[in-house]
Amino acid sequence: MGGIVSAWGLDKAALSLCAARVCKLVLAQVVRDEIEENLLLHAERLSPLEADELIKQYHRLVKLAAPEIIPYPVSALVHSGRHLIRHAADVPVLLSAIASKPDWLLTHNTRHFTNAVAKRTGLRIATLATFFRTLSSVFS
Repeated sequence: MGGIVSAWGLDKAALSLCAARVCKLVLAQVVRDEIEENLLLHAERLSPLEADELIKQYHRLVKLAAPEIIPYPVSALVHSGRHLIRHAADVPVLLSAIASKPDWLLTHNTRHFTNAVAKRTGLRIATLATFFRTLSSVFS
């Protein structure tokens, strides 16, 4: 999740499942840092009052979702894992996912986190739409 969560959408729906303890959010520290950097960049373009509200809502969301934070992988592992994915910036994210063994790696970035990457790593990588369609089919 790299960006601001809209008032409603699949991102917020997934986070709501985590807040309700239906699902567990496993969040790589590298992803959390990226989210927070993007949040601060966005906040700079807002009025001070709007920026404060945005940061407050983000902290509330994190508290409600109660993520399990996965630390950065060690640099030697990042270097040796470079063959797993084309873009070097994605290696720590991918290695964090491999270390945490999630049921799903949810991403909007299907250009980098491809089916080939999923096969190489054994991870189930999907968009939020695919995740919710799969959940829907289980309960149909």
